[in-house]
Amino acid sequence: MRKRTLGRSGLEVSAIGLGCMGMSYAYGPAGDRREMIALIRAAVDRGVTLFDTAEIYGPYTNEELLGEALAPVRERVVIATKFGFSLVDGRQSGLDSRPEHIRAVAEASLQRLRIETIDLFYQHRVDPDVPIEDVAGTVRELIKAGKVRHFGLSEASARTIRRAHAIQPVTALQSEYSLWWREPETTVLPTLEELGIGFVPFSPLGRGFLTGKIDEHTHFASDDFRNQVPRFTPEARKANQALINELATIAARLRATPAQLALAWLLARKPWIVPIPGTTKLHRLEENLGAAAIDLGPEDLRAIDSAAARVAVHGDRYTEAMARMVDR
Repeated sequence: MRKRTLGRSGLEVSAIGLGCMGMSYAYGPAGDRREMIALIRAAVDRGVTLFDTAEIYGPYTNEELLGEALAPVRERVVIATKFGFSLVDGRQSGLDSRPEHIRAVAEASLQRLRIETIDLFYQHRVDPDVPIEDVAGTVRELIKAGKVRHFGLSEASARTIRRAHAIQPVTALQSEYSLWWREPETTVLPTLEELGIGFVPFSPLGRGFLTGKIDEHTHFASDDFRNQVPRFTPEARKANQALINELATIAARLRATPAQLALAWLLARKPWIVPIPGTTKLHRLEENLGAAAIDLGPEDLRAIDSAAARVAVHGDRYTEAMARMVDR
């Protein structure tokens, strides 16, 4: 597995990480614990060093899963987790990035992850009620105390990134970015490049759609959050199939899968971009990691961009409630 450095931070990780949310949360029933532990350790054996979780995934159970799975290989991996949501009786209840809450989440996450230091601590969503300077200052204190190594933001605007970075250098931004969601290219990516901040795209496979394995007839589990996402209505999926058809043609020419093409495209955008596709299946993990060996040339990239430009993606990526939590 090739390595990349997140911006100018010096934090080196595998070119492709593993997003672990879906093992416990959001995409239907949680995976079998023993099978998920085996999958996480299989990822380590294949060179993955960046593992992404959050207290809200479960809640709590995903951090506990990673804590058990990665304990034997702690020195070989980078563990990223997040703060920023309020949880009441195990349910999400708004945003909360008050300094005292950040400190409490850090302590609890350290225990669940069975580690002494959180490698990368993201603010999960920007809290409009707490100045980002206070958030960055609190994480800076945690870094000085040895409880956190690096500070990250998620779904933050360019303006917020600059304000936070002025207080405590931001190592990475984690936001959605893929062939069917390219908004970060307008102001966020230029800001990250200027400031030397790495980018960790979540949902780099469009929540599974860019794999080519989902169509208008696909049935999701009752507790799969995609059931509520406008971009995943049967009508939207039918319309968006045109994008998959375009990408599949290019992928076939390169002897790759649509998923590998989508990940290779991200890797080709910037050398400090590290996508974190998630999966619960070993063969999908191996397929995703294979993208790191695909080097797209200028003609390939032009073909991909041209294909994507011919298709207008239908449906919003978030529900209205989720969209309100995105920093603008």
